[in-house]
Amino acid sequence: MNEHFPNTKLYLPGEDAPEKTRQLTQMPLLILVGLTGVGKTSLIQALNYPALPDRRELVDRYVFPLYGYAPGQPLDRSERFALTRRFRQEHPGGVAEILAHSRALPAWPLLFDGLRGEEEVRFALEHLPLSYFVVLEARDLTRLSRLLTRGDAFDRVQIDQSDRATLHALAQGVLSEGELQEALGWNVPFQELTAKLKIVAEERKNYNPDGTRRALQGTPRALFLNTETLSLADEAAAIRAFVEQVHA
Repeated sequence: MNEHFPNTKLYLPGEDAPEKTRQLTQMPLLILVGLTGVGKTSLIQALNYPALPDRRELVDRYVFPLYGYAPGQPLDRSERFALTRRFRQEHPGGVAEILAHSRALPAWPLLFDGLRGEEEVRFALEHLPLSYFVVLEARDLTRLSRLLTRGDAFDRVQIDQSDRATLHALAQGVLSEGELQEALGWNVPFQELTAKLKIVAEERKNYNPDGTRRALQGTPRALFLNTETLSLADEAAAIRAFVEQVHA
């Protein structure tokens, strides 16, 4: 059994950092890119690499206090989307911009989960020049199914109503009519299906994965993995080979 690696401490902009730390712009990172439900958590556990605090923690520690919210203050996913959208309007690099001004002790591979959307990954490509990217992809229908079964308390969202008209409206541009009918055939409470579809729809609106692929397609610094067609073991093996190739 592999040794379990604890999170590596991250020193955010404005925080005092030990002399041995380095700016993340000066050290390689292995950055996971992907939306909720693509399988990042399971993969991180399988890889067992040293890891920085994840995106959720960075947003809690750095972004929300900018707008008067205390770290850890309960917010549902829609409220979080609204605040992070406001941050991106003021800082187009989003979470990647926070990383570019942060420090940590150097290690390789040092994992960060994760970036989302075209603007963030383009900023990271330019301003985190030693970093590499693993893009995890899955259809929106698959992500919806995984959200419904993963039981994460973080996946809370308020919905005003949960009728078929609301569900069809949320599905526009996210699920095809056939995929929506498939989802409606699942043995899932209607309100729960509507709430989780709202998360999937808002993520696609805020972080269109097509833009992410556009930004990273063709660069040797990116590895794309389809988490629907690959087993977890295959994904981990592909990433380990990618990491070894980088430092061959």
